[in-house]
Amino acid sequence: MEKGYDVISFGAGQPDIPTPDHIIEAAKRSLDRRFTGYTETAGIYKLREAIAEYLNNRYHASVDPDEIIVTTGAKTAIFVVIASYITPGDEVIVIDPAYPAYSEATKLLGGIPKFLPLKFDKKEGFTIDLDKLEKMISSRTKIIVLNNPHNPTGAVFPPKIVDELMRIAERHNVILLSDEIYDNFIYDNAPFKSVSEYPDWKKRAILINGFSKTFSMTGWRLGYIVAHKEAIERMIRVAVNVYSCATSFAQEAAVEALRGDWTPSKRMIQLFQRRRDVIYEELSKVKGFETWKPQGAFYIYPRVRELLNKLNMSVEEFVDYLIDKQRVIILPGTAFSEVSGEDFVRLSYSISEERIKEGIARIREAIEELETIKLRR
Repeated sequence: MEKGYDVISFGAGQPDIPTPDHIIEAAKRSLDRRFTGYTETAGIYKLREAIAEYLNNRYHASVDPDEIIVTTGAKTAIFVVIASYITPGDEVIVIDPAYPAYSEATKLLGGIPKFLPLKFDKKEGFTIDLDKLEKMISSRTKIIVLNNPHNPTGAVFPPKIVDELMRIAERHNVILLSDEIYDNFIYDNAPFKSVSEYPDWKKRAILINGFSKTFSMTGWRLGYIVAHKEAIERMIRVAVNVYSCATSFAQEAAVEALRGDWTPSKRMIQLFQRRRDVIYEELSKVKGFETWKPQGAFYIYPRVRELLNKLNMSVEEFVDYLIDKQRVIILPGTAFSEVSGEDFVRLSYSISEERIKEGIARIREAIEELETIKLRR
């Protein structure tokens, strides 16, 4: 880009829409009042109260403000939960592919991530093999991680799957850690069930969510953990020594996000659904891309194994070629998987419909170039 290249990036894991004005204005008012000091580690009470209101109104979650910790983003929340429960040699089951923070935090703390590959079918999409998951549980298993809606595949795992995951966690006395950061990015009325909808859910599950995606507040670094009070007390001891507290004036802005006008967020999500339709339609025309229409988040995760075999390339070589020759950025599946990523690529549709079409046209051109090069050899 420094050389003036027109780069089209499908790599971004954040909305391209600015934070809504009323949220920014709330932060300004907070700054004008000089609300710039430390807060309590769990977060200001007003924000925890607003989070509880949101969860209780939407999911009937029966959450109290004292069962919430506000964190510096969902990634910090992931670390705090894992650090609170994992000791060296303990195991965390990660549904693969996955956001890298789950396995990396586990390894950093001396734990062992165990990867369960999702099954893929072009018609059915990505599904969890529950029998295989249950067989992976050992005496050292402490946590099963569920990310729903799912990054990088865009899958929304149906309620019956979440039902069974809760039962498995109960049977084996393990924690179901549910990362629901994309819970408002759900398309085509796909059925979605939060773990917080179950009676007594806090006995077995821990919920993570945040403000980055729904309110386009990625740089504000605000997430939260919801769990029973005893677990919260345990995690507060980690949180206070990791980040002290989330940014004070950002917390007040987050109150406005939850209690204020949701119209900008709803419009953004409608926009992303239209983009989802465009990227699916365009990728479906690309030779060698096996594409399933995602139901949530803002990613699409096509299988490209047949194409890679034909071109005699690895997924990393293919991605590098797109960057070098066509100035298109997509991510290899290996960025999200240690066991199955070599067959997939991830594209974020956090760019305009026009740029989506142009970017995929460049991908088609790159494939034609590569096929021509192969024929000449």
